[in-house]
Amino acid sequence: MSLSEQQQKEITLQLNTYCNARVPVTVRDVVRLSFRFGPHDVVLFEGRPQWDDRSIWHENPIAKFRYVSSREEWRLYWADQRRRWHEYRPQFAGPDLESLLAEVDKDPTGIFWG
Repeated sequence: MSLSEQQQKEITLQLNTYCNARVPVTVRDVVRLSFRFGPHDVVLFEGRPQWDDRSIWHENPIAKFRYVSSREEWRLYWADQRRRWHEYRPQFAGPDLESLLAEVDKDPTGIFWG
């Protein structure tokens, strides 16, 4: 089952708050943090301008949050260098997106923010 319109509104509010808090206004011309919805997931990504043409922005995936409706839980994934997604280990799942965002923010393994 896809994310409902209400879920998307709540997630948009949470992630807009997170992205705005993570990237200071003074550097938003060189780095952006944003997200995109899929049918069952949300991808958090960082955007940076191309070095020789600042009108072209490149996106680097940071984390994916996948909702498993049958278990009513969110799961956390990270992207490798080839942009393939892998479930975050130790396996991390929760009933809400907030706990997963907190884990990404802490980044104890250095896998999200390097």
